[in-house]
Amino acid sequence: MTDIRAQRLANLLVNYSTTVKPGDWVGILGEALALPVLREVYHAVLVAGGHPSLIMNDEAMTRDFLRHASAEQIAWLDPMQTLYYDKADVYIRVTGSSNTRAMTGIPGARVQQVAAARRSWLNTRLQRAARGDMRWVGAMFPTEAFAQEAGMSLEEYEAFVYSACFCDQEDPAAAWQALGTMQQDKIDWLKGKKHIVLRGPSIDLQLSIDGRSFVNCQGLRNMPDGEIFTGPVEDSVNGTVRFSYPSIVGGRAVSGIELTFEQGRVTHARAEQNDDLLQAQLNTDAGARYLGEFAIGTNFGINKFTGSILYDEKIGGTVHMAVGMGYPETGSQNTSAVHWDMICDMRQDSEIRVDGELFYQNGAFVV
Repeated sequence: MTDIRAQRLANLLVNYSTTVKPGDWVGILGEALALPVLREVYHAVLVAGGHPSLIMNDEAMTRDFLRHASAEQIAWLDPMQTLYYDKADVYIRVTGSSNTRAMTGIPGARVQQVAAARRSWLNTRLQRAARGDMRWVGAMFPTEAFAQEAGMSLEEYEAFVYSACFCDQEDPAAAWQALGTMQQDKIDWLKGKKHIVLRGPSIDLQLSIDGRSFVNCQGLRNMPDGEIFTGPVEDSVNGTVRFSYPSIVGGRAVSGIELTFEQGRVTHARAEQNDDLLQAQLNTDAGARYLGEFAIGTNFGINKFTGSILYDEKIGGTVHMAVGMGYPETGSQNTSAVHWDMICDMRQDSEIRVDGELFYQNGAFVV
């Protein structure tokens, strides 16, 4: 029997997040383990009148490719997927995993080689999204592996996931619209402001948002959502931040990350665990050492670290930053094959000041 919460999630992705219309070319991308939700998404796209293309991934085959693909095979881009990124109207991705550490044995440089080869797909998607030519959203299907990573049983984790997406409510879209209204109030206040200073036990950082725009994340791109974000002026970031939680990339957890910025560029970086992967990420290309994103998490339904960036970056009372690729709609000019989010907890003895005025304190807005 289909879980009503999975049906609500699929309907939310298709009819609220991406507003699929008759005639839309809709890519439905996901791992094999996410098939229960992918089926519901496929059905919802058909009901909405869209044309679905199913693009499936498999964890074991992805790992096999990373281990054995030649340089020529890595450089080759599937022309069917290239056509999809160039022409499709909608991108809906649902991830799922049987082992969150499946790529632990893969060298970080190897992971980045593949990411760099496929950079054009990411650039095309982001640029088309910024122009309004491609609507997209990403979500996760609750699996045993994700539940284990979060320290929960599968049943507990399913309840957590669907609650964070508001799919435990009869009208999830209305709940997301209400959150969006609150966030828009903050964005309106920030409009025209120039300088942000963050201070706390783990952070002493300043950056410029002069001429940049904040984006209201209310479930239209990520599900769950709950953040406001921008792209800092590239050469404006100065100071040091120690990130509170591990960041998982390529199946490997990088923890104890500390970055120092000078005139926007990461000049010193260290990690207590998997420092080699941190260095490989930062050395991918010139843009990987600059911030492409600064964001404030606002989803207080997500109140603990789970090991999934899709959820963790939205934790109410935290900020997160991404080194690498910025989102063009914010005004960011930073380009990179990397977009790597890292989270800093601001819920204790911390503040954010904007143009000298207190904006946020101990994890809550004060404006």
